Amino acid sequence: MQRRQFLAAAVASALAGCQDTPRTLAGGFTGIDLARGHQLRDLLKTGPLPAPAVVRRTQVLIAGGGVAGLAAARALRLAGVDDFALLELEDEAGGNSRGGMVNGIACPLGAHYLPVPGEHAREVQDLLEELGLRQRVAGRWQYDERHLCHTPQERLYFEGEWHEGLLPVQGVGEPTLAQYRRFAEQVQALGRAAHFTMPMLKGLDTKRSISPVHQALDAIVFDEWLAREGFDDAHLRWYLDYSCRDDYGAGTARVSAWAGIHYFASRHGFHAPGEAAPEEREAVLTWPEGNGWLTRRLAEPLRAGGQLRTGCSVLRITEGRHGVEVDAYHHASGNVERWKAQRCVVALPVLVAARVLPSPPAFVQAAALRLQWAPWLVANIHIDAPLQDRPGAAPAWDNVLYQDANPGGLGYVDAGHQRLDPRSTLTGPTVLSYYQALGDLPQGREQLATRPWTHWAHAALATLAVPHPDLARLATRVDITRYGHAMAIPTPGSLGFFSQIGLQRPAGLRKPLLNGERAPWLPTPTTARLAFAHSDWSGYSVFEEAFTRGHTAGWVAAG
Repeated sequence: MQRRQFLAAAVASALAGCQDTPRTLAGGFTGIDLARGHQLRDLLKTGPLPAPAVVRRTQVLIAGGGVAGLAAARALRLAGVDDFALLELEDEAGGNSRGGMVNGIACPLGAHYLPVPGEHAREVQDLLEELGLRQRVAGRWQYDERHLCHTPQERLYFEGEWHEGLLPVQGVGEPTLAQYRRFAEQVQALGRAAHFTMPMLKGLDTKRSISPVHQALDAIVFDEWLAREGFDDAHLRWYLDYSCRDDYGAGTARVSAWAGIHYFASRHGFHAPGEAAPEEREAVLTWPEGNGWLTRRLAEPLRAGGQLRTGCSVLRITEGRHGVEVDAYHHASGNVERWKAQRCVVALPVLVAARVLPSPPAFVQAAALRLQWAPWLVANIHIDAPLQDRPGAAPAWDNVLYQDANPGGLGYVDAGHQRLDPRSTLTGPTVLSYYQALGDLPQGREQLATRPWTHWAHAALATLAVPHPDLARLATRVDITRYGHAMAIPTPGSLGFFSQIGLQRPAGLRKPLLNGERAPWLPTPTTARLAFAHSDWSGYSVFEEAFTRGHTAGWVAAG
């Protein structure tokens, strides 16, 4: 029996005689501890910090354990530097790429996939080789199929039915299809005219400047560019808005035209219906716990070596002539620890870096004033039996609702989709991870901080009840993960601003050996003893940007 037939038969069998009676729902907030972040803010506002209870020394200190901080730690190890420590606010490293468990089932708490990296993301490719996900076979690179997203990969709930893919196709008119084709041609033409690369700094020219094409796109919002080019079809505009919210946390009315085109041109392009896309360009790596699979493997050697210290809020980073002093609050002991190091990798969000530096460099202050951040939440919904499904395409990994009634709703992924035995998902419990980007919601950050978990849980259940009317009866628990400043929004001017930061090579820097080769130099924001690493310094947040920023800062700190 083919997979599609098996899916339909199993779901129909499991749903016989269902009655939609809601049950008492368990749940709460999980993952990010907002109180710790607020405690840091309050400590910095209330006057002198407590005296340090202990002083520790290390060669390099990494402040922040998100993807950038973990990448910096890996770069230090590859450069032969083992005398370092990494301080992380939460109880587990990984930042926005962490995983969790709901009723014993692994699920993502944030980023849930990694597109197969392109030629410019060499640092990420090296990581995947190290983890055994990528290897050369008969002269060609191949990825471990167990970690590539299983089919069916994605579907769209549109006009009462599920449809394959995320672009509205069935039932739309020829004018819509014509705009799809024309937009695909525009993306291809712009890609030929200028380099759209991931990471974005590798698209700069030899003079480290952005092209006139990029400058023009960076100057206006995506909506303005689309209107100017005559792209007014409602279906196309919905899909482009969804795509921007998916990667940037805000829609086409706020992100720059450069960011809107970059979403497609830097990775997989835009393929109109009927166009064949190279399979390897559409492939994504994913796991039940999302990108937490990657961050946990980056953190394992640090935890084993005693270099990872969680539950620590960085309070102050002071740069001196001969070294760096970092004060950190250890939440378990209630003590302040002082770290003395030769160098520090500041892998903190820019707004936090600006607070903990007593005299922030001008470029840090300017970046903190310029950036806007999107709040975000993930609702992990545990269900104890398969859902009733509407007609159309079979259950998929990524399931999106056209014009989701929940503001900022992005649909859900099924944490059980990557299980090697599909019957375990079709006959037993699983977790649906529903995503909601709140960058366009008025007072979204305040609402996220003040509304109870039940507000967000019931909103997610209500919107998903449209394609799944029995969800309320099958849901047993909903865990809500909140990110007050989840990702930087690439507004107009962001590319021009961030492409110019860190262009000067740090004085006295030598190139350490990484994997037996001299490390390439990329622009990175630095001072004499500080190297800044975070996806914020690219003006938007994706894994490739954060990892490359951290990798570069790590070998800068190695000397």
